[in-house]
Amino acid sequence: MHKQDRRSLLSRATGLGSARKGVGHWWAERVTAIALVPLTIWFLASVVALTGSDRAGVVTWLRTPSAAICMVLLLVALFYHMALGLQVVIEDYVHSGARFAVLIAIRLACFALAGTGILVTLRISVGG
Repeated sequence: MHKQDRRSLLSRATGLGSARKGVGHWWAERVTAIALVPLTIWFLASVVALTGSDRAGVVTWLRTPSAAICMVLLLVALFYHMALGLQVVIEDYVHSGARFAVLIAIRLACFALAGTGILVTLRISVGG
């Protein structure tokens, strides 16, 4: 069976087929979701362990290399996963000309939030 024969009649008639972008997006969502499971458990366990600590205790904890690395990984995975999920929602439910602008705004906001969190984490972890 030829590749063209597997396409639907409508896609053959209109000359349209798969955009071939969905699989990569789907995998990125799954990989970030899987990465978020241990990172979220680590974060929650850390918050519980730090309960009752003052600011100095939290800063001391975040200055350990493992805590700083895990925090940066958590922020990257969290905001990338959030951007991917919100993109799907916007693509599915926004059918106006504002779709592109909203998608750009979401990407920029997620990038800004992740960047800010990473910058703050690094500044604390290096003693700034």
